[in-house]
Amino acid sequence: MYLWFESALLTTGWALDVRIGIAGNAITSIEPGAPPRPGDARHGVALPGLCNVHSHGFQRGMAGLSERRGRPDDDFWSWREVMYRFLDRLTPDDIAAITAQAYVEMLESGFIRVGEFHYLHNDVDGGRYGDPAETAGAIVVAAEASGIGLTLLPVFYAHSDFGGAAPKQGQRRFLSDVEDFARLVEASRAKLPADGVLGIAPHSLRAVTPDELAALLPLAGDGPVHIHAAEQVKEVEACLAWSGARPVEWLLDNADVDPRWCLIHATHLSDRECDRLASSKAVAGLCPVTEANLGDGIFPAIRYLASGGRIGVGTDSNILIDAPGEIRALEYSQRLAHRRRALLAAEGASVGRTLFDAALAGGAQALGVGGGLTVGSPADLVALDSDHPALAGMAGDSVLDAWIFAARHGAVHGVWRGGRQMVANGRHIAADAVAARYRQTVAALLA
Repeated sequence: MYLWFESALLTTGWALDVRIGIAGNAITSIEPGAPPRPGDARHGVALPGLCNVHSHGFQRGMAGLSERRGRPDDDFWSWREVMYRFLDRLTPDDIAAITAQAYVEMLESGFIRVGEFHYLHNDVDGGRYGDPAETAGAIVVAAEASGIGLTLLPVFYAHSDFGGAAPKQGQRRFLSDVEDFARLVEASRAKLPADGVLGIAPHSLRAVTPDELAALLPLAGDGPVHIHAAEQVKEVEACLAWSGARPVEWLLDNADVDPRWCLIHATHLSDRECDRLASSKAVAGLCPVTEANLGDGIFPAIRYLASGGRIGVGTDSNILIDAPGEIRALEYSQRLAHRRRALLAAEGASVGRTLFDAALAGGAQALGVGGGLTVGSPADLVALDSDHPALAGMAGDSVLDAWIFAARHGAVHGVWRGGRQMVANGRHIAADAVAARYRQTVAALLA
């Protein structure tokens, strides 16, 4: 199969008139400056697909349910109570149906792989299913129904707060001990799709003790390690009270944080933490849309990127799934905080290109895969519609600026994942069937 593009963002930079050959799931040839040949499918602008570093797929089904003021101090913690009530009834089939809808929307927006931070392990009474990876299997079903690449991150969760506090009733579906979790990880590995990646996710320093964290890390092998860190001010204050250190500071001092790690959110960093996290070569997994929705705070992106820090973007609660929207929200948060424009690029450089490149490289690192359009890489690519009004007359980096900041929906025309076209004319090929199952599932849950 050959695809021809008016322009393409290759690992070597922008090129015009690019003919890309695909066999199986890989790119087998790239010919810049080549005319299209008979039989070639012709498209506009080719981009490498982005990785979504942080998703809780089932939360797509509760999007909109928490947008009601419940108390004067509504914040993440009150939102969490809504989430606990929603998940109380979910079956593995429900999880699969809701997560498939989220994954379809991710592909339609330009994500080609997802890091599923998967912590809904237990039955509704808190007991283990006969198959400890029953709900992990539901995630795999959703990935296969949508065609998205999957990095599965089983979550270890044992406590309700720092210092090993006893879990709460609403957390019963998350809980494991170390031995149970080891069995869960191995059972999950057996269910992975052919190009799936397995990592682990100690949920947070609230939910795992230092001894448990040390026991868990060998289970990751060479795979990714993801953890929530410093998402809320209350979390930072509680960590200081428990340990005398801030969450990211504690991890950097005690957990040998390295490029395998992805610290999700890392919103509330001191200047020293910011510089040290950048030096560790770990990835900060930023979810600006969710962080804004929950009122979490603003990541210190200017200092962090200037220090050489690596970032990925994720959709977290899946309140609104939009790959360019996450990048746009990151830049806009800095503009609002500092009352200036174009803050996350060097002087004269494109903000869209700077942040796209950073999210592409950091996202691939965080999910344990390669990134970029080059011969031999997976055929994971996104086609933008060059006839979209927002892209009219745009070339090179201006295409990315227009897509991220001006295009709304409809700019993504096609998406190929592992050589298969999953999005055509802006629609996922299974969108109608997946949406029908999703609507039926959510309607029953909310009845």
